Amino acid sequence: MSGTFLGMPSLPVFGIGNLHEHEPFPKAAHRELGNTQLRANLGHATRTIRDKRLAVVSELPDWEELRDAGRAIKESVMARLPELLEQFEANFTARGGTIHWARDADEANRIVASLIREQGADEVVKVKSMATQEIGLNEYLEEQGIAAFETDLAELIVQLDHDKPSHILVPAIHKNRTQVRDIFLREMEGVDPELTNEPARLAAAARAHLRRKFLSAKVAVSGANFALADSGTLAVVESEGNGRMCLTLPETLITVMGVEKLLPAWEDLEVFMQLLPRSSTGERMNPYTSLWTGVTPDDGPQNVHLVLLDNGRSAALADEMGRSALHCIRCSACMNVCPVYERTGGHAYGSTYPGPIGAILSPLLTGITAEENNSLPYASSLCGACYDACPVKINIPDILVHLRGEDVDSKRGKKKLPSQMDLGMKAASWALSSGKNLGLVEKALPLGRLAAGPDKKITKLPGIAAGWTQSRDIPAPPGQSFRQWWNKEHQAPAAAPGAAAPGPGPTGTEAPSTGSAGTEENP
Repeated sequence: MSGTFLGMPSLPVFGIGNLHEHEPFPKAAHRELGNTQLRANLGHATRTIRDKRLAVVSELPDWEELRDAGRAIKESVMARLPELLEQFEANFTARGGTIHWARDADEANRIVASLIREQGADEVVKVKSMATQEIGLNEYLEEQGIAAFETDLAELIVQLDHDKPSHILVPAIHKNRTQVRDIFLREMEGVDPELTNEPARLAAAARAHLRRKFLSAKVAVSGANFALADSGTLAVVESEGNGRMCLTLPETLITVMGVEKLLPAWEDLEVFMQLLPRSSTGERMNPYTSLWTGVTPDDGPQNVHLVLLDNGRSAALADEMGRSALHCIRCSACMNVCPVYERTGGHAYGSTYPGPIGAILSPLLTGITAEENNSLPYASSLCGACYDACPVKINIPDILVHLRGEDVDSKRGKKKLPSQMDLGMKAASWALSSGKNLGLVEKALPLGRLAAGPDKKITKLPGIAAGWTQSRDIPAPPGQSFRQWWNKEHQAPAAAPGAAAPGPGPTGTEAPSTGSAGTEENP
């Protein structure tokens, strides 16, 4: 896969990171559906977040105008991305920071590891970051002998359990409090064996575990929610304060950020500081919002680096229909309303980005022709709830249909013989091209009734249609079509011998009216 990077041709992207399915979504989803505890945990958590979001969104009379503003700002960024990136780089470096450009996950990982080694460190503390999960940074650092410690509570839970995140905002959403307690007792050193599953006790245990890391770490790694081109400022929003510790205590701070996270100016941040917390956690504002601009002498990290990551974003930007997926601000609102995600969980998607946004973003970043991701655009019922919830109005259903079409087109070119879908579409095209053709097809309706069982349902279809009847029955077709019924019911009665046939009326079957008063006679 290739594209452009900052307006210039880029090399093929080989190191894509954690963006691939490990198995086709239908197979993974079928397995996850059997996990009743997972479904109970997800159902409770997503309902809670949905209700909180609806409450705080309804407080704003201009919520829809805010969504329009967010979309317009992001569209402007995508239209001027090379220019804004150059502006941001100039402002960031002028204030003491260092910019590194990474075409793909492999290049980004190598840059981060080399920066850590330069400081003579063998461990880092991390702020919650989707970009570092996307490139598989933790796994790469482990191979290099560098330990990465997640400090976000949910990320810490997942890391201690040797698991993977299943949600953009709440990585451990698939675990309940009792499961978290068991993980802490099993994996943490020095934990009170009498630890209960009370949230306050669990948070206290995590705080004690992390405090030693905060005070000893020389290097921190973070992501960024936003970057302001007009000042070179980076922003991170969070709920716990662990990020604030990472952003202020270590001597060296390394940030990994996708190039799409830019905003043109400080004023634009006002819009997203209202959209993001309400859409993500159902709060009016984030408890902790950290902004830093380069290096401040004797205050905070004195060695500040930023890795600007492409990793397929140039290719997504080149897709006219799909580029709006890059508007995503990682709020997870689409996931919390998605009936598919709520039942299957995030692990079924395989990629770092699960849910509706993952079903479009991952294939766009890797290319839909990648076999590992071509089932993701079908992980949706196209109900449109994600579009209604998205704070920047990404039309996810339309992009899903677009990617499905690209997937079908890519497969068509590889086959010498037409597929069942090709034949079915050609047959449908012929049948629906004229009323005469459709009438011929309708004469076969009785055959469908013969295929139905005694309960008048079709429980099994052949070929590609078998997927439909795996989870639902089809009512037997009617004995006659609407067209056949209409012709039968509205057939003109036979005229009596010697009687004149009635003239055509308004419907072609009735005699015309004799007048409004009904008193005139024919001469």
